[in-house]
Amino acid sequence: MKKTSTSRRDFLKKVGIGSAVATPYFAWNQKAYPNFAKNDRIAVGLIGCGAMGKGDAGRAKFHGADIAAVCDVDSTHTDHANKKVADGKADKYSDYRKLLERDDIGVVIVATPDHWHTRPLIDAVKAGKDVYCEKPLTLTVGEGELVQKVLAEHPDRIVQVGTQQRSDAILFLKAIAMVQHGRVGKIKRVQCAVGGTPATKEYKKTAPPAHLNWNHWLGQTPKVDYLAERCHKNFRWWYEYSGGKMTDWGAHHVDIARWVIGDEAGKGPVKITGTATNPVPFKNGYPTIDNQFNTAQEFHITCKFSSGVELVIRHDTDNGILIEGMKGRIFVNRAKLTGKPVEDLKNNPLPDDALKKAYKGVEPYTDSKWGWSNHWRQYLDCVRLRRQPISDVASHLQAIDLCHLSNLCIRLGQPIDADDPTKIKGRPLTWDPQKRSFIADDEASGFLKRKQRAGFEITA
Repeated sequence: MKKTSTSRRDFLKKVGIGSAVATPYFAWNQKAYPNFAKNDRIAVGLIGCGAMGKGDAGRAKFHGADIAAVCDVDSTHTDHANKKVADGKADKYSDYRKLLERDDIGVVIVATPDHWHTRPLIDAVKAGKDVYCEKPLTLTVGEGELVQKVLAEHPDRIVQVGTQQRSDAILFLKAIAMVQHGRVGKIKRVQCAVGGTPATKEYKKTAPPAHLNWNHWLGQTPKVDYLAERCHKNFRWWYEYSGGKMTDWGAHHVDIARWVIGDEAGKGPVKITGTATNPVPFKNGYPTIDNQFNTAQEFHITCKFSSGVELVIRHDTDNGILIEGMKGRIFVNRAKLTGKPVEDLKNNPLPDDALKKAYKGVEPYTDSKWGWSNHWRQYLDCVRLRRQPISDVASHLQAIDLCHLSNLCIRLGQPIDADDPTKIKGRPLTWDPQKRSFIADDEASGFLKRKQRAGFEITA
C-alpha cells in the first residue's frame, strides 16, 4: 500500500525559509532547523546509500527534510543509512521503483554510482518527484538528451545537480561575479586542473558478497565477474561505470569554467585535442584488460571554441581553476581565491548586489564557509517556492558533455610510442553543438550512446 500525506501539497504553497545556521561537512546526525512545523517538512527518499548519499541525506535533514525511505542494492548500505540519517525509522528498499510508488515522498536523492544516475532520475520525474541528483548527471551524452526530453514534458519538476561549488559564495560565486563585472576582462582561456586515476594493478575476481546484488549493481553495463575494486569506492576508475577524474572533478571545475565562458561557447564547433596516459592499452576505444582500472591516469585536453576561447582540462596536483582574461587572471579552488584582480577588491569592491545577480537574482546564503550546506538549503528553498535551482540540468550538461567528449578524445587516440601503448595522442575531434554530433567522424559519434543490457534499458 502506498503511504500518503496531504501536508506536502499545502506545504508547497508556503514560503517557510529557515534562519541562518552553520553546518559541518557531513551532517548525518545534526538536528534540523527548528522553525519547520511537522506538517511543513519534506519527506525525502534516498536512492544510493554510500557516503555521498548519507551526506546528502544528512544535509537535507538539517534543512527541513525527513528521510522517509532508503534504497540500495547493498543491504549493509541501507542498514547503515537508516541508522545514521533516519534514526532507524526509514523504510528500506532494494528496488528504487518501490520507493517511487510512495505518495508521501516529495524529493528523491539519487546518489548511486554514475551509471545508475539517469534511469532513477527519469523515473522519479515521471513519478512526480523533485530530484537532487549527484554529479555527473550522466554516463553518456545520449543520456543527457533523454533527461532533457523528460524534463521538457514535466517542466514543473525541480531538479538540481550536486555541483555544490555553484553555491559557495565566498570563493567560486565571487569569482563568477568578478568575471561578470569585468574585473578580468574578456576571457581568453580557462584551465581546470584535476587529479588522475589512482595507480592500478591486477585485481582478483571473486564471488560477490551475499549482501550485494551484483547483477543489479551492474545495471545497464555489461555483465562481468565481480571485482571488489569495480564497485563502491572505486567505481569511478572504470569507463564502464564512470569517467575517471575527467567526470569526477571535471564535473565541478568544468562546470565553473563553462559558466565563466558563457553562451558564446555553444554557438559554433568545438575542436578537442590532447594527450593522455592510460593505465591499460586500448583498442578501438575499449580497454584490452578487464581486471585493472582503465580511466586515464594523466591527461591534457584542450577544447577550443569557435569564439577563440580555450578550455583546458589537465591532470595537476594544484587542483583548481585558472581564469585568464585580457585584464588579468584569477585562481580559485575550495581553499582560496587569488590574483591581482582579487587584491584590487580592497580598493574597488564589487557592487553589493553582484553575488545576487550572479546567482540567478537570488541572494545566496553565506552562513557556511563551504557551499555544500548552502547548496542544499537553496535547493529545498527552490522546492518550496517552485523555482529552478542554480545547478540545473541545462547548465550541467553544457559542462559534463565536454568532459564526456574529452574522454572520447583519449579513448580513441593512438599510441605515441609503439613500445608503450599506454601513452597516447588523443584523437582530434570536432563537435557540432547544434547537431550534437562529431563532424566527419561516425565512429566517435557512435560512442555518444551505449548499448544497454536487457532489462536495464533507459527510456524517456
